[in-house]
Amino acid sequence: MKRSHLLSLFLIGCSLSASAQLSKPQVDLPDPLLMNDGTTRVENLADWTIRRQQISEMIQHFGIGQKPEVSPEAIKARMVGDTLIVDVTVGTETLTLSSCIRYPNVGQPPYALMIGTSMLSLPKQLFDNRPIAVMNYNEAQVNDYTQGRWRPRHERGEHNFDRLYPHLKDNGAYSEWAWGFSRLIDGLEQLGPEVTKIDVKRIGVSGCSYAGKMALFCGAFDDRVALTIAQEPGGGGAASWRYNCGVDSVENLDRTDYHWFLESMREQFHGDSVYLMPYDHHELCAMVCPRALLMLGNTDYRWLADEAAYVSLNAARKVWEKLGITDRIGYSINGGHGHCQLPESQFPEVEAFLDKFLLGKSDIDTNNILIAPDHFKKTIDLNKWIKF
Repeated sequence: MKRSHLLSLFLIGCSLSASAQLSKPQVDLPDPLLMNDGTTRVENLADWTIRRQQISEMIQHFGIGQKPEVSPEAIKARMVGDTLIVDVTVGTETLTLSSCIRYPNVGQPPYALMIGTSMLSLPKQLFDNRPIAVMNYNEAQVNDYTQGRWRPRHERGEHNFDRLYPHLKDNGAYSEWAWGFSRLIDGLEQLGPEVTKIDVKRIGVSGCSYAGKMALFCGAFDDRVALTIAQEPGGGGAASWRYNCGVDSVENLDRTDYHWFLESMREQFHGDSVYLMPYDHHELCAMVCPRALLMLGNTDYRWLADEAAYVSLNAARKVWEKLGITDRIGYSINGGHGHCQLPESQFPEVEAFLDKFLLGKSDIDTNNILIAPDHFKKTIDLNKWIKF
């Protein structure tokens, strides 16, 4: 987020008291364009800037925990060869992040940059002939939680992030991972393009599965990201918690990994209580606006809850629509391929978003990249969920 974050909070009065849970259940999706006062609606970009901050506060308060601000003085960045190293000091504690940048063989610096959360799961050939540098964000340097036991891990309150912010030990991993991601961009900004060869106005983020969620949170919570590509993010990512309530065999609010979220979210919104949640994940998606968002789905894995993501993306699109920039949001949902194995049939959508929003090719048409199975369109009643 920008350094004006704290000032904007004061100006708009976006306090936790304004983020109270709903007083009565709401089955359809909350209106992302309706301010916390319940009467004022977003009419322009200035209004949306305020509303976006309100949504951010709700998601932090109820869903993932606080993503703390860091002063520029706390960041010390350097390049060692092609590796970016960023030291973040809070109080007496320092956390070090390092990521190797792989520069392209075409074009001239400063380059656009695509950051892979955990790893860049998008196929290498999409970048081979494009002047886009790539870099992996090693999220374990911040919070080393992993679902499997294939590497050592710590528990909540024991991560590197917690050394710096012990009062935030109840945070979910996604707030902490988004925090670390932003520190890498701080480092790129501090060093500048002469040192890094990177254009910080052309940064993208992408990841798949749990890292697809991570990419979405990172892109939503840092407005310096020009393009977010969330690949197969599943429940807790693009998918609506409301839609998934009671649906079998999908990742819903009762069946997700709570290392990623606040335990209090399950306590407050389990079961039908999800309808008291004052936001839903279409609003997480909408936080990317007015920047670009592409969601990639895979219907072969029911757990990913692509029906709920389809509903969320169509709801979130109303925000881009209000601002007259619907070319900046799209989705491509299909099947017939392995998890996190992007098929060639989805290459054109990804290439279009890369070319337009990282490489600035204005002649690329990204309007109406709204690709979903026919049975979604026939069986899912969007009007039931989207009443704004």
